[in-house]
Amino acid sequence: MNCPVCQAPVLFGDFFCEACGHSLSSPTCASCGAAAVDAEGYCEHCGLRQPTGRDHAELELDGGAAGVTDRGLRRVRNEDAMALLSTAAGTVAGTVAGTVTSTAAGTVTSTVAVVCDGVGSSPRADEAASVATETASSALARGATSEEAFELARQAVAKLATSVEDSPACTYVSAVVEQGRITLGWAGDSRAYWLPDGVLLTEDDAAPTGEITSWLGADAGDVRPRVRVITPQAPGHLLVCSDGLWRYLDGYTFPRSGTPLDMAREMLRHALDSGGHDNVTIVLIPLGGTHG
Repeated sequence: MNCPVCQAPVLFGDFFCEACGHSLSSPTCASCGAAAVDAEGYCEHCGLRQPTGRDHAELELDGGAAGVTDRGLRRVRNEDAMALLSTAAGTVAGTVAGTVTSTAAGTVTSTVAVVCDGVGSSPRADEAASVATETASSALARGATSEEAFELARQAVAKLATSVEDSPACTYVSAVVEQGRITLGWAGDSRAYWLPDGVLLTEDDAAPTGEITSWLGADAGDVRPRVRVITPQAPGHLLVCSDGLWRYLDGYTFPRSGTPLDMAREMLRHALDSGGHDNVTIVLIPLGGTHG
């Protein structure tokens, strides 16, 4: 036998390579097959970062709402996170960041969506997005206001920091849909649109040069969300997304048929075909019986 990293001879039953110290019980690479995957998830033989459950995830609720999140084509990991939950007679059901938490039952009384985009210049941005998404969606499903849920998420992300230089951060957008009314809350440049016409419902917190001016993180100061309530007058879909999609929407014609999951997949294909430079997250919630 040879060490998969340095190719030095090793004996059957050895736990480490005596030449380079590599652990011979390391996981096997999905590409080259070498038992050389390090603690960070990279193969020390071919260099491939191993795929994870966060690279691509899809979710769909019984009521028709659906979402997809994808690493994209240029990023080494997915630093977006999404949650999609429904409430029915006091029961919360749905998915957070692609992990099933319970089974929907009964008549849906409200639908909650949260999308967070990790700030790429911050450390552990994926952790910030995941913590904010899970914290806010759980609070909103319990009946918290948009402001209350945002504050809980802000505190949770701030606690991840170990110093001023180590402050994970993310943008944020939430939506609560109930009785034909949409309540949005956001900070940063994650967005919400009304389809089929692609009407932008949020306004970016960003400087003219593109840098965001509001986010969740220990270094964000005393940030507050912007909140908007909308009552659509016709059937349509609420789209909640990260900039991995909306940067490619100029001149784009949104899909007008198919289930919300089909439509979300079609939008993802458009983002990837357009370059896929960033992580992409898309959540669609139908209103007025438009899904099917």
